[in-house]
Formats: sequence, C-alpha cells, structure tokens
Amino acid sequence: MNICFLRRKAALADFPEECAILFAMEPTTQTIYFDATLTPNRSLSPRAFTIVMAIVAGMSFVAGLAFVSMGAFPVIGFFGLDALIIWLAFRYSFRKLKQETRIRVTADQIDLMHVSPGQKPRMAQVPTAFARVRLDFPERRPSELKLAHRENAWVIGRFLTPAERKSLKDALETAIWNANNERYPA
Repeated sequence: MNICFLRRKAALADFPEECAILFAMEPTTQTIYFDATLTPNRSLSPRAFTIVMAIVAGMSFVAGLAFVSMGAFPVIGFFGLDALIIWLAFRYSFRKLKQETRIRVTADQIDLMHVSPGQKPRMAQVPTAFARVRLDFPERRPSELKLAHRENAWVIGRFLTPAERKSLKDALETAIWNANNERYPA
C-alpha cells in the first residue's frame, strides 16, 4: 500500500500561499455526518511565552554579568546566543502549531484538506463507500491513523496523541458507517 500525503487539486496549483489558510472546502447540500478541524495542542500561550523568554533572558544576563565580573568577557556572548537559540526554537514550534487538517464525511465522499504554514493546501477526496480507516500501533507512538482507498492511504492527525487518534478513528468509522447506511439502507 502506498503512503501518500494529502494530494492537492490541480485547480489549487496557482492559489496564493498567503491566502492558503483562508481557503475552505466547497459547500455541500448533502447531509454531513462528520466535520472536524484538527489542530495541534497549544501548551504555551503568547503571554506565557513572553514570561518564559523574559526569565531566560534575565537569567542569561545575570549569569553573563557574573562571568564578566570575573574577567571572562566572551562568556556573556554565549549566554546571549543560548537565549537566541531558545527563542528561535519556540518560534519554529509556534509556526508548526498553525497547521490544520479538515475532515468532512458525507454519503458520497470524504473530503480531506491539510494546511501547513508556507505551503499550499493539500486536498483529497475519497468515496465513502470504499474508504477504510486503520490505526497502526494504537497504544504507542509513533501510531498512524490512515484513511485508505484502493492502494493509496492518507495519514491524518500526525500531531494528535495516541488516545486522540483512537477517538478520531472511532468517530470516523461511525460516520462512515452512518453515511453508507444512508446510501445503502438495509
């Protein structure tokens, strides 16, 4: 089975990157059985980030002054470099938090859209009747939640915890079952 990321439609090829986050799925008149937007958990608010960086900068400055008073002048530069590296790591982490995955299940199809900062949105449409949901290694990391159709599989919710992936799998299976029952009543 080929593992691929969400493919984007050809119509999105010239869609401007700065507007990618504003792009939404096409509206539908069908019954929606599942509609979710998945985003990573944010463990540090902007205010808390400011406080943490103020503490790091303050501690680096005080420690640097202690070394300067002992005559070790170059050390203060390394403390400043450490604070800069910590700030850059937080900024990179905050950029990764801006990604989101949208999943919508109707009787006809499952729409997937994944938006990452600095990239064009990736989209896929899978027929509901032939979609399979699989969770590899459900109780540990790295576990992967895959939505499969034919020989293709799309990994969704990479940023979710194993418990959240299991919950999403159960919700998707229920939605697909309900959507298939609308199309093919017993």
